[in-house]
Amino acid sequence: MSAVDAADKVSCRPDFAVAIYPGHLSFGDESLKTPKLNPDIASHITRQTPPTFLLQNEDDHVDNVNDSLVYYIALKNAGVPVEMHLYAQGGHAFGLRRTKLPVTRWPELVETWLGMIGMIANTDE
Repeated sequence: MSAVDAADKVSCRPDFAVAIYPGHLSFGDESLKTPKLNPDIASHITRQTPPTFLLQNEDDHVDNVNDSLVYYIALKNAGVPVEMHLYAQGGHAFGLRRTKLPVTRWPELVETWLGMIGMIANTDE
């Protein structure tokens, strides 16, 4: 298909990814603690995968922490810049709601990270 305008010549690849309690990325025997990244997802991780920010709570009973762990390892192995933050408490679906738990300060972490990778002006300087 030929380009209709200049927008058709711009890459569709995102400049970065922010995955907050990502789920359904791993499979394996939970009792043996041997998670593996879903092969359908693993086949798409390359050096060209955008820099990724991961955030997960260990007590998330919807999306297991193993999903983030195996994804982080796969990104690192592919040479993708990745930053990961794990918290002991916070559960699932905390979103932007502020609570007493440290995880709810995640928007500031993302903002700092976006500055570090050059997506926004670094506010820490």
